[in-house]
Amino acid sequence: MKSHFTFTKQQRSGIFLLVALIVAVQCVYFFVDFSTEEIESDSRRIAQFRAEIDSLRQVKLINSQPKIYPFNPNYITDYKGYKLGMSNEEIDRLHAFRTTNKWVNSAEEFQRVTKVSDTLLSEISPYFKFPEWVTNPKPKSTYSNSFSADSKPKTFAQKQDLNTASAAQLKRVYGIGEKLSERIVAYRTKYGEFVADAQLQDVYGLSPEVLDRVLNDFTVKTAKPIVKININTATIEQLVTIKYIDYEVANEIIEQRTLREGFKSLDELTKVKDFPVKKSEIIKLYLTIDK
Repeated sequence: MKSHFTFTKQQRSGIFLLVALIVAVQCVYFFVDFSTEEIESDSRRIAQFRAEIDSLRQVKLINSQPKIYPFNPNYITDYKGYKLGMSNEEIDRLHAFRTTNKWVNSAEEFQRVTKVSDTLLSEISPYFKFPEWVTNPKPKSTYSNSFSADSKPKTFAQKQDLNTASAAQLKRVYGIGEKLSERIVAYRTKYGEFVADAQLQDVYGLSPEVLDRVLNDFTVKTAKPIVKININTATIEQLVTIKYIDYEVANEIIEQRTLREGFKSLDELTKVKDFPVKKSEIIKLYLTIDK
């Protein structure tokens, strides 16, 4: 033990110097202020970085939330309505309204149908996107000869003869422009006078609505007589002379006539294979059902 605590003079001086140095360092650390403006400046920069990181986290959180894109409220599905915050009853009311072939055309009408709250409506209505014809309806042009369902149909005497009408007269009908009016006159010139109003269906470009408006003002008054063919005695050669009936259809008509032991009405022709049903009104003009 004595060997561990016996020091030479030089060793004792070194130990004393080491202890003095330790005490001096402790005193300096305790009494001297090491804070500087540079450290404070770094602290402010760190605070700015932290604030920027927090703001970026907030932006990321907002972007991670589901986005609502413009949509037509008439096509809201159960899942879409749930995501928007609608209840099952509100969604069912909208679906029941749509099953009646009616459309929601405004935010107010949407609320009236679904009975959603004002708060929810204010949140989702800015995203409603309705068709262009609803948001920006075009002003309706007025025509003196326009035909509507409420107007009283003209009598036969009040109508003009379709076989003598000019293109200028036909053009006065709402929906008949210059091309359609000229097309009607060209058809009449090429195939001869109209024998019945149904032949207007052959004119290309005439929609059913426009056709009704034309026939409200025009009808066939002067027409050459039609030589009708008895469907129950006609031969294939006679049937193919009728427009829209070719040899295959004529042969099918003969076979059906044999199986049925004669047609009872011309409407039975629509059941014949490959029969041009859309042109049946025109074909019937040239047929009779006499037995």
